[in-house]
Amino acid sequence: MPQTLDAAVVRTWSSLALQALGREREEIDAINVYPVADGDTGTNLYLTLESAAQAVEAVFAAYDPGPVDAADAVRAMAHGALLGARGNSGTILSQLLRGMAEVLAAGNDGDHLVRALSTAAHAARQAVAHPVEGTILSVATAAAAAARGDDLAGVARSAYEGARTALEATPSQLAVLERAGVVDAGGRGLVTVLGALVEAVSGEAPPRTERAARAAVVPLPAACEPGGPAFEVIYLLEADDEAVARLRTRLDGLGDSLVVVGGDGLWNVHVHVDDAGAAVEAGVEAGRPYRIRITHFGGEPHPAPREQVQRAVVAVVPGEGLAGLCADAGATTVLARPGEPPASGELLDAIRRAHAREVVLLPNDADLRHTAAAAAEQARSEGIRVALIPTRAAVQGIAALAVHEPDRRFDEDVVAMTAAAGATRYGELAVAEHQSFTSAGVCQAGDILGLIDGDVAVIGHDLQQTATTVLDRMLAAGGELVTLILADEIPESLSESLQSHVRAGHLAVDTTTYRAGRGAPPLLIGVE
Repeated sequence: MPQTLDAAVVRTWSSLALQALGREREEIDAINVYPVADGDTGTNLYLTLESAAQAVEAVFAAYDPGPVDAADAVRAMAHGALLGARGNSGTILSQLLRGMAEVLAAGNDGDHLVRALSTAAHAARQAVAHPVEGTILSVATAAAAAARGDDLAGVARSAYEGARTALEATPSQLAVLERAGVVDAGGRGLVTVLGALVEAVSGEAPPRTERAARAAVVPLPAACEPGGPAFEVIYLLEADDEAVARLRTRLDGLGDSLVVVGGDGLWNVHVHVDDAGAAVEAGVEAGRPYRIRITHFGGEPHPAPREQVQRAVVAVVPGEGLAGLCADAGATTVLARPGEPPASGELLDAIRRAHAREVVLLPNDADLRHTAAAAAEQARSEGIRVALIPTRAAVQGIAALAVHEPDRRFDEDVVAMTAAAGATRYGELAVAEHQSFTSAGVCQAGDILGLIDGDVAVIGHDLQQTATTVLDRMLAAGGELVTLILADEIPESLSESLQSHVRAGHLAVDTTTYRAGRGAPPLLIGVE
């Protein structure tokens, strides 16, 4: 039994919490009656934890094969939840994890867990403009108050029991829950997350409550209660503390269910309003909003859906320039920022946004395989025909998009796009963040890494020299077309030098160049 909440336990906790929310997602959705009876609290909590778990896995991948620091793991879990927070409860959960991370980064024994739960409950209440009892906030406060014990497992168990008792009391605190005969959905999700923590530190899963099992079969009200705001608006925001304080005041005057979480320049903003444009405009005035999501509570997406098309392509791209390029080619794009891989919910949103009967999904990243598969499976359950082409790099996605013909039979189109992607070898230049062992030897922080088909093939010190070496190795196996994709900060002279090198040594090979824009690796190379 672990005596500290070390990195391995944090990893186990995030994984178990994601699995548990996956099992209970539909049950939690079914009892979602507050603040809006839109039946998505379980899904929102799952997507929030999915982003948190992905961030933890990314830390372990970055440290491999070395040990992972516990502070880095717990901060990653909180940061991932912040980036992927969905809905009212998901946003509050992200702040709870952030509050815990602040304490657990300094120490990870039972005493620190007690303080972490208290800090988390306080931080969550501070983030909500108008806290309401009988919600996830009440459950978090009760968990913190009950937390005690001589060891990590004892603290986790006592917090879980306190949360479970508080969950049972939520109908007596909130009239809408009592009328529906259910416990609070967000609080139910938090009990599930704390149950996963108990299992992670003790090895034993706590039993589910009888009340929660009964509540899962209560039917959801047919529609949201009349008179509430029409839209849910969520976005990430880069802004300073003073601007966010002004934003809170403005959004509080526009609507309700206002939750603003985060800090250190990055925030997640959630609010229910009638004027969605005004809520976004307020974010623009405060800083830089992005990943903006607007949901109409009447059940229709915002803006009004366009006429459904037969076929569409959804592509994940690592830069704003590539997003524009793929959009010009007719694709619906999902932007992947460094350290912020999209969750399955974002891919599913893009599939829905394409509004097509048939969709070809291009993840363009080997690490997104399972995420893309989950999104595709969910879309299929909604009646959309989805083909997932396992593209592992943006250059493969561009090659597939180049041969896409929407007038062709779906199966034929997918075969042609898959063949084009498979015939494209891909390379990438990256800068090493720390010392590590690679397939090409030991690299040091700041070294230029040349990757071919996902493996480090060259370790260099000069960008142009490393790029030339990688290109020569890729062309040694033959090729007819070289695609170069440069990040904004890379000078045009690198592209010109590489094109001249190809012309001098490979007369029959054509070269094309694109700008990836912000957020992309320094250089991507494709050879077809």
